[in-house]
Amino acid sequence: MSAPSTHLVIADDHPLFRDALRQAVAGVLSTAKIDEAGSFEDLTKLLEQTSDVDLVLLDLSMPGISGFSGLIYLRAQYPAIPVVIVSASDDSATIRRSLDFGASGFIPKRFGVETLRDAILKVMEGDVWVPADTDLSAASDPDTTRLRDRLVTLTPQQVRVLMMLSEGLLNKQIAYELGVSEATIKAHVSAILQKLGVESRTQAVIAAAKIAGGQWKQGTPTG
Repeated sequence: MSAPSTHLVIADDHPLFRDALRQAVAGVLSTAKIDEAGSFEDLTKLLEQTSDVDLVLLDLSMPGISGFSGLIYLRAQYPAIPVVIVSASDDSATIRRSLDFGASGFIPKRFGVETLRDAILKVMEGDVWVPADTDLSAASDPDTTRLRDRLVTLTPQQVRVLMMLSEGLLNKQIAYELGVSEATIKAHVSAILQKLGVESRTQAVIAAAKIAGGQWKQGTPTG
């Protein structure tokens, strides 16, 4: 399987692992165009500049994201682009949550190049790939499911704001980073609280951290 138009993005902050993934991709898609991003900011800039990306291989933990925040943002902002998680955190709960949030597959970093190639090929053919020994049958906690369903109603910009709240940034700092007014950020925060069914910024961050299984970094959100 090899098409000149195939365009993949490898998003991982470890150059050596990006190189390993690049080799795995080249093994099944020899003529594919492959871009790399070492941070979530690099990834979003790249996606803003090109609309022909066929697949994103995303690490769960890299500069700019923590836990499932990056996946949630990508599914909201670019719903047509499949995202496969490639992570060292590969317990069944993490894999199940990745699929719940819209991932097209989950590849543990511990696997070798041959498995990486097989997984990438399956996803490019439209299948969902997870390790064969993954137990996805365990029932989800009802409260976690409700939180997840609320979290996916956030707009891409609201996800970005919640990510920054989780890092402990103030409204004025978030406004500066996103290039909008502080009033706009206050409106986003109000909408986030309403959608998540919570009353404060701190509760919103705790909710986000809970749905991420503790992987969503918590800062000290204040005014």
